[in-house]
Amino acid sequence: MSFRLQPAAPARPNRCQLFGPGSRPAIFEKMAASAADVINLDLEDSVAPDDKPGARKNIIQAIGDVDWGTKHLSVRINGLDTPYWYRDVVDLLEQAGERLDQIMIPKVGCAADVYAVDALATAIEAAKGRKKRIALEVIIESAAGIAHAEEIAASSPRLQAMSLGAADFAASMGMQTTGIGGTQENYYMVREGQKHWSDPWHWAQAAIVAACRTHGVLPVDGPFGDFSDDEGFLAQARRSATLGMVGKWAIHPKQVALCNDVFTPSEAQVTEAREILAAMEAAKARGEGATVYKGRLVDIASIKQAEVIVRQSEMIAG
Repeated sequence: MSFRLQPAAPARPNRCQLFGPGSRPAIFEKMAASAADVINLDLEDSVAPDDKPGARKNIIQAIGDVDWGTKHLSVRINGLDTPYWYRDVVDLLEQAGERLDQIMIPKVGCAADVYAVDALATAIEAAKGRKKRIALEVIIESAAGIAHAEEIAASSPRLQAMSLGAADFAASMGMQTTGIGGTQENYYMVREGQKHWSDPWHWAQAAIVAACRTHGVLPVDGPFGDFSDDEGFLAQARRSATLGMVGKWAIHPKQVALCNDVFTPSEAQVTEAREILAAMEAAKARGEGATVYKGRLVDIASIKQAEVIVRQSEMIAG
């Protein structure tokens, strides 16, 4: 282990981030009543240009009027390459109440993008005397974003989470696909005459996880576009969880339960993790640094792996 320890990520559930357009206030109450851990009210891609001012007003009103319970409440602003983003930040922080937890910044390509929002938010908070410091989440959606993922992860103490936005990322990379996440038809290998499909998002997800874990940020998988394909969604979510991501977006209400199922450790997983910890405690009492559990070697590294599962389970239960 390096002398410089990795900081811990925020200790809050982030299994599912449910998205809804700010131009549809009729769905806000349903979003608040959902089982999602995070609510993302959207001002960006799901809102037409002419509807953006009205969507902003809808969200500002709803932040105070809707009972969001214990949800982590976030608003996705417009990209820094648009004329809308500064007004999104100014109006949200000057007019919305303290219930707002987070601003999500799309299409972040470098640390300076985060700095721009951070500086503006800091000035508004000071001017308005806001007591709660707004958190930030970024979306990696470009070749520049993935190339600078680590510097982005280290860019601000406000930064709590980083997501992968597959559609814009694919376009920026020049990928030949119109799908949002999931298996891609032409991304395969052949062995003994049989096709085997690989995961084209794996390397980008792994890069995001490494950057986030280095700097104490939550790594999150983004959208899966085909909400009629539950099995495809589950397959991608399980790969993401295995890689170390803590949750995934839901762009349709039916995906919330799927997210929570995948990113909540099962009873069997928690039981096994606790048994590994107990086995290692017994080994330590015997003066041993390793032992055998169910026919496989477990050692100090196994303790760290088991502790991740137990801590996650306890945090969700709490």
